[in-house]
Amino acid sequence: MRRKIGFVLAVFAATVVLMVLQKPVFMAWYAAEAAGAGFGGWMAVLWHGLSLDLTVAGYVTAVPLLVMLASLWVRLPERLWRGILTGYFVLVSVLTAVIFAVDVALYEHWGFRLDATILIYLSDPKEAMASVDFWLGVRQTLLAALYAALMIWLYRRTLRFFDGQRVGWRTASVGSLVILLLAGFDFLAIRGGMGASTANVSKVYFSSDMFLNHAATNPVFSFLSSLGDRNTDYAAEYPFYDEPQLTKRFAALRGNAPGAEAPARRVLTTSRPNVVLVILESFARTVMDERVDGEPVMPNMQRLKEEGLWFENFFANSYRTDRGEVALLSGFPAQTRMSIMKLPAKSHNLPSIARTMSGEGYATSFSYGGDLNFTNQASYLYATGWQELVWQKDLHFDREAADWGYDDEVMCDWFAERVISLDEGGRPFLAALLTLSSHTPFDVPYSKFADPVLNAMAFSDACVGRMLDRLKASPAWRNLLVVLVADHGYPYPATLSYNEPLRHRIPMIWTGGAVAGPQRIETYASQIDLAATLLGQLGLAHTDFDYSKDIFAPAPPRKFAYYTFNDGFGVVDSLGAAVWDATGDRVVTETNPELLDVGRTMLQMTYTDIGRR
Repeated sequence: MRRKIGFVLAVFAATVVLMVLQKPVFMAWYAAEAAGAGFGGWMAVLWHGLSLDLTVAGYVTAVPLLVMLASLWVRLPERLWRGILTGYFVLVSVLTAVIFAVDVALYEHWGFRLDATILIYLSDPKEAMASVDFWLGVRQTLLAALYAALMIWLYRRTLRFFDGQRVGWRTASVGSLVILLLAGFDFLAIRGGMGASTANVSKVYFSSDMFLNHAATNPVFSFLSSLGDRNTDYAAEYPFYDEPQLTKRFAALRGNAPGAEAPARRVLTTSRPNVVLVILESFARTVMDERVDGEPVMPNMQRLKEEGLWFENFFANSYRTDRGEVALLSGFPAQTRMSIMKLPAKSHNLPSIARTMSGEGYATSFSYGGDLNFTNQASYLYATGWQELVWQKDLHFDREAADWGYDDEVMCDWFAERVISLDEGGRPFLAALLTLSSHTPFDVPYSKFADPVLNAMAFSDACVGRMLDRLKASPAWRNLLVVLVADHGYPYPATLSYNEPLRHRIPMIWTGGAVAGPQRIETYASQIDLAATLLGQLGLAHTDFDYSKDIFAPAPPRKFAYYTFNDGFGVVDSLGAAVWDATGDRVVTETNPELLDVGRTMLQMTYTDIGRR
């Protein structure tokens, strides 16, 4: 029985070693890009890449585990069991070697690790082969052959531990329990651990140097994890208009249309403030405006609303954090049944506030008390210009972390000190914080309201309010612009329909010493409009943000708020609203029929754009 267990462990260990080996080969292959990494950079690539290497090892070990379990009960000759395993190892070795060799060759041209995009080109083998240089083909074939040979050799060594001899039913019973226990650990390796985030490419991202992040990525995982997306024809998801008609309709809506670069109305006292962006988890307008026995649930948001710029008609673009983040930070509309954040090859080339501001000398950092691997956030943030990410793994507080991470009390206190420290550094900065306590299960160290949702929201409001008071009392406040905006709304009260406009209405407040004075902004807008509006106030070009409209610009395009839900869209402006449900192909609301065409255009263009990236 010991040999059986030893065999499974040996397969897992051998696979990990083989996966780790790919990384120094990749970095040596691209020695020029790796030149500045130093020994510490190489070690960091190996260490951070290990999580996905363990995941791939978990997948590879699953079949040997099943074979070992079957061999305890099924009476077959040991030679046959060994033949099955040998064939399996050869198949794994050849597929892995081909993926690795192709990935190494294509990275030079693609700039990202191999994913299912390659299958698009292989649909026409003749054309694909015509674009392959002969000697390149020879070189990569040799690399694949050498790597496959090494893998097969090492796996054959592990077969020495295999024991397929028959055992009695008592031994088989105990052995089955042991193997099932090992299967549990194997599942954890496949899942990527016990945390909230499952295995994804973002787990290995650790640096603002994208080459190091790519070097840490396991190409086998990158390829296999993207297979589910390879057949998606995004442009055909919502075929409302033919291409010329779609282009013409979108031209009237795009944020960077001719004339949109006209000087915007100034609302700041300086064109180069330090910027703090606080993304508020689930802060819905319905909760912000709620009162319990006459007492406001969010007294600090109500107070801050009167002290700064208050955007009365502001809407979230989605109902999920990952899509709301992309809308806020990249000015890119949310999708219905997918999330571009989960497609690194496509999300990496989105425009972003951080990238634009870092290009103008701003230091950019993003902080979160939870796990930024969740929904590929770290991958997206690093790729779009955030130079530093600080999250749960980097933080150590006396208080125990909650389900989602460190609560808003400790994070807001820590973040206030961080902003003050950044200000003292003298370099202009963009610092963002994503809160988390106002998220289900609403477990917070606070007891003010009986309703757990309202109580958690009140807790986060108190934490944010205290953070703003701390900043206001510091020298940093004088040159600071603080943007408070929700990532999405929340279905409160419970009778609120998932697709109606009020469900997606959220607060946005601009405050800080850099704000010229209190104002109430009535313009209809949504999260995608933050990018152009903020950059416009900083005097920075935002022509690469196709969808983002400067709220303070005097010129067209028309101002409206657009959002999506699971399978449909809503559009709201000063004249009414329109909501369309794709599942039933029906109009839900139509108080302003013109907005149906606006929504169809935005939805189709978003998916067409994704298909092109």
